[in-house]
Amino acid sequence: MTGTRERIVCTAARLMQRQGYEGTGIKLIAREANATLGSVYHYFPGGKKELALAAIAYSEREFGELLETSLAGETTPGAAMESCARALADFLAKDGWIDGCPVTATALETLGDDDMRAACGRAFEHWRGIVAKALRTAGVGETDAAELAHTVIAVLEGAELTAQVARSPEALHAAGRHLARLLGTYV
Repeated sequence: MTGTRERIVCTAARLMQRQGYEGTGIKLIAREANATLGSVYHYFPGGKKELALAAIAYSEREFGELLETSLAGETTPGAAMESCARALADFLAKDGWIDGCPVTATALETLGDDDMRAACGRAFEHWRGIVAKALRTAGVGETDAAELAHTVIAVLEGAELTAQVARSPEALHAAGRHLARLLGTYV
């Protein structure tokens, strides 16, 4: 069972997936988390921004775990990217194509806020690091691994958004197949 703080953070992340940062208010988070407004401010005295930063960190870990699980469960990085893309497509389809990446949604809305931009940047950097490490382990050189990791995360994020708009898994499935081919040329 998760504690109140964790429940609030998880709820904020889920709401930010659906409505973005600007569309997600503290009162709604409290209500959806089955928490009092006082408890939200107890755990997050800095208010909405402090809570959003925690939600971004939560989402960073959550997608990082999906990447690591995909990479560990396949024999090649390419197969792992196909697996990851399918998992993302399945997740989106299950939730009616609404719940995308809260980090991307927040980043787009808060580019003028240095703290929020930095938190989103750390999430993308973390995910790239996971991919780059797997590529290096598979024998890809340091520079190529770093550049490919940028490509992988950018393609997955873009394909996720495209799949949401189209309400179809095809963009993610195609991205997974093509990432697999691309990575296969390096491994």
